[in-house]
Amino acid sequence: MPKRRSEPCPCGLPLPYRDCCGRLHRGEERAETAERLMRSRFSAFAVLDADYLLRTWHPATRPESLDFEPGLRWERLEIVRTADGTAGDTRGVVEFRAHYVQDGRRGRLHEVSRFVRHDDAWVYVNGRIQP
Repeated sequence: MPKRRSEPCPCGLPLPYRDCCGRLHRGEERAETAERLMRSRFSAFAVLDADYLLRTWHPATRPESLDFEPGLRWERLEIVRTADGTAGDTRGVVEFRAHYVQDGRRGRLHEVSRFVRHDDAWVYVNGRIQP
């Protein structure tokens, strides 16, 4: 979790964590778009919020539990493109690059993620790793 609630949000938007993804993680609001959900899920990985990740995962593809890799720190999210996923859509795609440091080495995860509306909220369905 950011050391101070006033620190920038890990998702990359220009707001403090408490006013950005922190609001979604605390259940004070829902993501209005698939991209916003993707950003909040990245932040949840960065702050180790497994409960939020599981709550925002589609029931058909959600694992029973989630463990975080020791020594892995998510640092920066880069949105490459989005398709659909707006407030009026039922499906959306977000392609992103998530930058991390693991055991002192920098790396990157490039994924195309699918999202759908379920019970009137955006949820993550699955993703395809890109080279």
